[in-house]
Amino acid sequence: MVADTHGYYSVTLDDVKPETRYWYVLDGAKRRPDPASQFQPDGVHGPSEVVDPAFEWSDHAWVNPPLAQYVIYELHAGTFSATGNFDGIVQRLGHLRDLGVTAIELMPVAQFPGARNWGYDGVFPYAVQHSYGGPRALKRLVNAAHAAGLAVVLDVVYNHIGPEGNYLRDFGPYFTDRYKTPWGDALNFDGADSDEVRRFFIGNALYWTTEFHVDALRLDAVHAIVDTSARPFLRELAIEVREQRGAYVIAESDLNDLRVIRPDGLACDSLWSDSLHHVLHVLLTGEREGYYQDYGSVADLAKAYTDGFVYTGQYSKFRRRRHGNSARGARGEQFVVCAQNHDQIGNRAKGERLSALVDFESLKLAAGAVIFSPFLPLLFMGEEYGETAPFFYFTSHEDQALIAAVRRGRQAEFEGFSWQDVPDPQEERNFLHCRLTPEEQWNPRQRLLLEFYRELLRIRRSTPAFCHLAMEQTEATLVDEQTLMVRRWCESSEVMVLLHFGNTAGRVACPEGRWGLLIHSADSRWGGFASVPAVAEGECEISLAPRSLVVWDKL
Repeated sequence: MVADTHGYYSVTLDDVKPETRYWYVLDGAKRRPDPASQFQPDGVHGPSEVVDPAFEWSDHAWVNPPLAQYVIYELHAGTFSATGNFDGIVQRLGHLRDLGVTAIELMPVAQFPGARNWGYDGVFPYAVQHSYGGPRALKRLVNAAHAAGLAVVLDVVYNHIGPEGNYLRDFGPYFTDRYKTPWGDALNFDGADSDEVRRFFIGNALYWTTEFHVDALRLDAVHAIVDTSARPFLRELAIEVREQRGAYVIAESDLNDLRVIRPDGLACDSLWSDSLHHVLHVLLTGEREGYYQDYGSVADLAKAYTDGFVYTGQYSKFRRRRHGNSARGARGEQFVVCAQNHDQIGNRAKGERLSALVDFESLKLAAGAVIFSPFLPLLFMGEEYGETAPFFYFTSHEDQALIAAVRRGRQAEFEGFSWQDVPDPQEERNFLHCRLTPEEQWNPRQRLLLEFYRELLRIRRSTPAFCHLAMEQTEATLVDEQTLMVRRWCESSEVMVLLHFGNTAGRVACPEGRWGLLIHSADSRWGGFASVPAVAEGECEISLAPRSLVVWDKL
């Protein structure tokens, strides 16, 4: 290979065919896979394979919908279907479309060690995981998703590289010892020779949106990326992805910092906001350990609806400092909210879903609280029918020292909680236990919950006041310590959402006007035993069943 500028080396080879296996030999000694490998058929320690980029796309008429129309469904390719691969996801796209989802979000698919992992241990950012089917199978999935009318969001990790099979250090100054992350050495985005490192990862973002037609990227834990440069890496990435491909960039951040989405800040299109989840979880489960100690009142929920964040600069007991800034002025589609996601389930010791922690009425209440919020709703796979299988943290490392370290780390992670008996991440049976239950095994109550989710999403997309995502056109009024009244409006459309978290019945005075019932979670149609009038007006009082949701449309 011949030295080029800025530390690059290159050589041109004739007659190299697709499926050719190859290595780089460094300094005549170290044999390494290609750091920009597009396929690692034998795993992270094996040779790289030449990939033919040709693919017969049929999505030429596809148009990425406006971000405000996204209803996101997060899934893990290895546990979503019985086959545990991309083709298994294709078989269930019709179910997701009929549910009312408009975008699927894939947890990271970059090559990781072994065949089972959440994906955040990826070490070859450009290589599609071999156990999921490789690059052609991912293209088939995206193509099929677009044919079904679904956008595709891909979770990517630019805050660290996994520990096993991480050979980047042999190729250049990709890492820095000036910063650390919870998962290992930080990437070099602002030190000497960082221009090339930044290009490597920005090129990766464009690779997914260009080569694979991905519609949006979800950037994992941007709060763990330290970059003191005048032109932040994240801002540069977001602008290039948006300008070159028209794709969206959604950042996961626990900073409660509006700068992540401000045009003059990091310029991301949207961010994952934990506030709504944390409040809902405490209200529904009563858990107050760890970071949940900062949340728990219906007043917190009101602030989450109208301010985007609960913590906007006040003192946090968990963090032992002030936290966050105001999100006033931001658009609703700039926040992704949920009642469940991979982190909030999988980072519990036993991986319990909400369906294992609360009753049926509470599941319906949680669904309505998220779907009727003025933000982008995200559902986690199986949530729509109350899947009971857990979602553990799982790995398939080969390095015995690393396996032992991961086990110790999982135990230490839960020291702030009372959880015991942490499942072994390395055990294959724990991974298999996370596979979703096939549709034919759904029980009647699960089918009812599925229909409830479908109806909520139908109401959301057909009601102008719900389609218009604006915190400034959202009013959240605390009726009492257990009940919240949320009013949203857009031009002539106005809706009222009553959320009652009490374990006993409640009562609410009907606000001024004439209101027609859209949905009542405690109605017999949805497995409940209560009723409310079809039309409410005047000085009437509305009786609320325990743990219930009522939605009215102003007539």
